[in-house]
Amino acid sequence: MKLNSTIIISIIVVLILILLFVGTPIKPMRWIGQGIVKLGIGVLLLFFINVFGGAIGLHIPINLFTAIIAGFLGLFGVASLAAIHFFII
Repeated sequence: MKLNSTIIISIIVVLILILLFVGTPIKPMRWIGQGIVKLGIGVLLLFFINVFGGAIGLHIPINLFTAIIAGFLGLFGVASLAAIHFFII
């Protein structure tokens, strides 16, 4: 059975309408939102480390793994990534 775009769009619309009437579970949505915010903060931290650390030869690639470490561990995560870069790589 081949799903065309109208069927997929109608399924999405029905799911959105069900969520509007029933409501979304608050706790999982809060966790997802906090996780996305932490990932964004991690990406910004890595960006600024790359901008200012370029003068001393520090470059940490920005990918999902490093963004998760920097976002969820904060400055300690960025410091550990920098230490890994200096001492191991």
